[in-house]
Amino acid sequence: MDKLRFLNWPVYKDSKEIFSLILKIVNKLPKEHRFDIGSQIIRSSLSITLNIAEGSGKHSDKDFTRFINIALGSLHETFAILDILRDNHFITKGDFELVTNKLIKIMNQLGGFKKTLKS
Repeated sequence: MDKLRFLNWPVYKDSKEIFSLILKIVNKLPKEHRFDIGSQIIRSSLSITLNIAEGSGKHSDKDFTRFINIALGSLHETFAILDILRDNHFITKGDFELVTNKLIKIMNQLGGFKKTLKS
């Protein structure tokens, strides 16, 4: 499993947890918003996980850094959607804070990866 090194990384595991939390939040959305807003936040949160995995398979630090940057962009998109959901009272304060804290943790982990790759 050395070829799939990302499977053991805490950042990968945390990003999968975020995706699971997002699915639960989407299931609580009013039906008329599950397709548009729901599918967008599902895609953006899944993109975090997938870019970590895909980037880990690249053979240069420069390529891996590019995928980390894409994952960070998707993380910011996910947060923005959560912020909009909160402003429109579609998400509880507790769910918002839980997911936000986990997103910040992932952001810090990805930032650490970038620093390691640059040195």
